[in-house]
Amino acid sequence: MRQTDFSAFLPRLADAIFETLLMVSVSFVIAGVVGILLGLVLYATRPGNLLENRVVFGILNFVINIVRPIPFLIVAVSLIPLTRLIIGTSIGPIAAIVPLTVVASVSIARIAESNLVAVDPGAIEAGAAMGASPLRILFTIVVPEALGPLTLGMTYIFVALVDSTAVAGVIGGGGLGDLAMRYGYQRFDWVVVAVIVVVLVLLVQFAQALGNWIARKVMH
Repeated sequence: MRQTDFSAFLPRLADAIFETLLMVSVSFVIAGVVGILLGLVLYATRPGNLLENRVVFGILNFVINIVRPIPFLIVAVSLIPLTRLIIGTSIGPIAAIVPLTVVASVSIARIAESNLVAVDPGAIEAGAAMGASPLRILFTIVVPEALGPLTLGMTYIFVALVDSTAVAGVIGGGGLGDLAMRYGYQRFDWVVVAVIVVVLVLLVQFAQALGNWIARKVMH
């Protein structure tokens, strides 16, 4: 095993952490907005629901069911033409935001729909009995009731994005995954790999703890 040059590795580690946090935070915010909106539409247009529309529900449900099971690496490679069209390149952390956002959006949409569906139908019926419009029921009864579980679901997506950025590094996305491959695995420097694994575990633990704390505050 080769000797690790920490004077050269530590600045690269700092840059890689920044790139990973950039990819995760930007894609999480964009996917959060898009995914929750899609989840609301999915929930509202379900057969027998507030704004029933079988065509809209069927199309969205079909698209999400296609994208969700595909491994992130394949999605990222498949979206290279779209990434180049939007960003101008398919290499680097900014480019990796495109496939990360797509994958996270469909996952958040499904999580949001599941949490909204779980809301007590009695509360919805009570709102309707008082004459509230479907949109008012959706945003003043259904969404607040689902907010706590939805926060936990969003925490899961954040953690999954951290994992996905490591995969993005394999195809030139930068971040901790790229650093682990180029300066750890390819140089047989297992100290570098071990340090990056520890950093990833700490990031995930911090995100999970923060998400749990926010969820408790929301539910109270």
